[in-house]
This record gives sequence, structure tokens and C-alpha cells, in this order.
Amino acid sequence: MNSFDYVIVGAGSAGCVLANRLTEDPRVRVLLLEAGPRDTDFWIHVPLGYGKLFARTDINWAYQSEPEPALNGRRIFTPRGKVLGGSSSINGLVYIRGQPEDYDGWGIAGWDFASLLPYFRKSENQVRGADAWHGVGGPFEVGGLERHELCDAFIDSAAALGIPRNRDFNGATQEGTGYYQASTCRGRRCSTATGYLRAAEKRPNLRVEVNALATKIQFDGRRATGVSLADKTFEAKREVILAGGSFNSPQLLQLSGVGPGALLQRLGIPVLADLPVGEGLQDHFYARTFWRSRKPLTLNDDMASWLGKLRIGLQYLLRKTGPLTIAAGYAAAFVRTRPELKRPDAQIYFINFSTARRGGVLHAFSGFTCSVSQLQVESRGSVAIRSSDPREAPAIRYNYLATENDRRVMVDGLKIVRRIVNTKPLSDYVSAEELPGPKLRSDDEWLAFVREFGETVFHPTSTCSIGNVVDPNLKVLGVDRLRVIDASVMPAVPSGNINAAVIAVAERGADLVRQDASL
Repeated sequence: MNSFDYVIVGAGSAGCVLANRLTEDPRVRVLLLEAGPRDTDFWIHVPLGYGKLFARTDINWAYQSEPEPALNGRRIFTPRGKVLGGSSSINGLVYIRGQPEDYDGWGIAGWDFASLLPYFRKSENQVRGADAWHGVGGPFEVGGLERHELCDAFIDSAAALGIPRNRDFNGATQEGTGYYQASTCRGRRCSTATGYLRAAEKRPNLRVEVNALATKIQFDGRRATGVSLADKTFEAKREVILAGGSFNSPQLLQLSGVGPGALLQRLGIPVLADLPVGEGLQDHFYARTFWRSRKPLTLNDDMASWLGKLRIGLQYLLRKTGPLTIAAGYAAAFVRTRPELKRPDAQIYFINFSTARRGGVLHAFSGFTCSVSQLQVESRGSVAIRSSDPREAPAIRYNYLATENDRRVMVDGLKIVRRIVNTKPLSDYVSAEELPGPKLRSDDEWLAFVREFGETVFHPTSTCSIGNVVDPNLKVLGVDRLRVIDASVMPAVPSGNINAAVIAVAERGADLVRQDASL
């Protein structure tokens, strides 16, 4: 009963894809392990419900980074999904693929954009229909967002500054301004648990274990043979596949003796393979600005009274429409911070509410948020276990703003944000710049603001990257029958929200596993 062909560790964005695709072969038995519970919580499935999931440690790893040197020693709060669907069950639902140059820039055969595009299309059930860029009939629902007066004004103001209008950030070009698409279907979140895993769970050759924290990979010599929990071990007759994401996959590898030799020796863990596991962490840095609105049409206003809350609730429960159906980004602009650049290097988010702390109480005033995130990050950090205890969170070091370019893009991006908001028609809606405030002007002041208020936008990648920890077939170097298939294998973070890219990586990873099995 505890023997399977494949044991997958992590039922997140990648793990659910793998479980679905591998069990399409009825001759294969698959075990999917998830450290958290099933995704039964009501707020997981309400798109705007992500705000209620930030600090929920029952379904969220709720990590804290180490003190960040460039951020005045602040620790950065880092939510990660600990539930079926993983971070696709608690994220902000924004659907962005990145830019073709991201994948081509990895320089790895089979992982360029042309090779990945069929997997993006295969995964999608695109509300706009099929074309050269998009697919229909896939497990992952991609829908649109309702129009809003403030978002229209933001797009019009960005266009007035020469930023081209763009109906599809995942089409021929990412550059421009328009509405996001989101992983929603008929007013509900589509996670990889709802999109991929639900169908797979109907198959008799899949077993799902929840509340099952993997503690160690078992080896016979250098061959992975299974995965241990606190009270049992599961055998993998073909392969062990890690899909825990950019923090948990390197953590389990290191706990099992695959990682930096000096770190493992210091912690008394026998070294099986000396590899730079956990090195190279990348993430998109992010800074928000808040603006007071002249008109009471923001979500702050909608939620200011019990009557307003009742109206929003009924609107959602009866018709699956209204404010509860929006994502963490509503409208956007992908821009070049310098005209000589060949592609966008900053992502601007616009949303019709404001809150001092993400997931916290909305501001009492009528307000909206306009934020910026750098796209092509240069800074790299690390993930490292602190001890041999699998229950202890790893040490996460982002090392944000480590390069001059990373600092410059954030400063210049915030200047563009201010220009857009102060351009008609959006400027007609603004009564005041709440944060950082109009007195902030110089580059040094902008950078100081970023250091004081900047944070993660939840896109960690690259801690088990292709070429350093895994080969192009995603097999861990130096050992046998062990793969990593998740965001950690990306050599560099793509330009924008990464969930779509993780799903495409998992789709291709599943094909690689099946190709090996057929041989």
C-alpha cells in the first residue's frame, strides 16, 4: 500500500499538474504529498478572498525573511501556500506569462519560449478563445475582469503619456496598458487544485495525502527510493519528484544530504551530493503608492458600511459579480523606464482600494493603490536550512536592491507611477497623494522610500536552477531517480507574475517524465 511508481512532494501549482498528467496513464500509480490541508476554506475560492489568507498559518507557510541589508534590516513577510493548490490557492490570481526574451535568455535547449508556448496553450481554457498565443479546453481557466471607472481612467492616463494600449499582455507583446486577465471562472478562483487535481482525484491510480510533511528523501546509494514522513515511508519505484516550490524543494534536498557541502557538514548532515541547492534565489521587488480619491467609488467606500458589505456579498452570492471577483491587480502598465530599452523592465499595478498592510484593514478614506515592480531582476539571494529539523523554517535571504540597475528601475518606475496618476483623466479623481506624499522629489528620497516600504510581490524562483542543480530534463545532478519540477528550476525569474510559467514548466516536466518512462 505504500509503494508507488512516482511520489510527488508538494500539491501546489506544479504538483497538481504533475499528478493530473502522470495519472493519465492508468498503468502508473502516483502518490501526491501535501504538508497542508485540503482547499475547503470558503475564502480560497472567492477571488478577492486572498486578502483574508495572508496570515492564515493553517494554509500558509507565512515565512519571514532574514533581515534585509538594503531594506534597513527589515524582515520581509512571505506568504506561500500550504494547502492543495499551493500558492495558486492563495495568490492574487493575476495571469501573466512573462516575455519571450526571458525564456530565450535562459539559453537552454528545450526551455526557450517557442518550446514552452505549446505548454502555455495546452494548460489554458482561455475565455477569449484559441489563437496562435492561447488555447481552449485546457484545465486552467483564464478569465477577464469587470471594467471599473478608475481603471479606465488609469489606462487612459497611461495612454496619454504614450504608453500603448494592450488588450493582451500574453500575446504578441507585453508592453502597454490595459486590464489584467486572471485565473478565474464564473466568479471563482481557478487554482491547479480545482483545475487539474479534481479530475485526477477521480482516477483510481492517484492517492493524495494531506497534512503530510515530507521529512527526508530516502536513498539507496545515490538512487532515490522514496520519501519519509514523521511516521512512515513511501516507496517510489520509478522516481521521486519534488514540487515544493523555491523554498520547500531546496529545504528537503538539503535535509536529505543534497546541497552545499559546507552547510550540510556544519549541521551534521552526511553529504550525498555537493550542489549549490538554495543559491540564486530571485524575486520581484515591489513598492506601493496610495492616493486619495475625490469620488467615493473605491472598494474602501464600498466596505465602509454594513450596507455596502451586504450589497457586495449579495452581488457575489447571487450573481458571482462585483468587487469580490477582482484580482490583486486590476489594470496594469508594462513600461520601459528608459526609452532606449528594447523591452519593458517595470510592471505597474493599479487597483481600486488601499490598505496599509496587505491583507489588512482598508484605509478609512476613499483611496486607490498604484504600485511598481521590477521585471528583469539582477539581485540574487539564497535559501538555507537552519538545522536538521524539517519543521524549522529555512533562512530566506532575498538580497534585494543589490545592484545599481535594480535600484534605478524601482526609482524610475515610481516616477512613472506619479506621472500617470497626475495625468488626466486620472488626475481629476485625485484629491491628494497619500504615500509617499508630494514633498518627496529627489532620486535619493525615492530610494529611501523604497528601502523603507518595499516588499515582495511573491514570485520566488531559481533556487534549484537548470544547469546548477538539475539538468535540462530536471533531474537532480549527481543522483538518480530524483527530479525537481517547480519554480525553483527556472534559471531566472520571468518578467511578471509567475504562476502561468510554473504551470507551463510542470506541463513540460510531466512530458519529460513520461518520455523517460516510455524508454
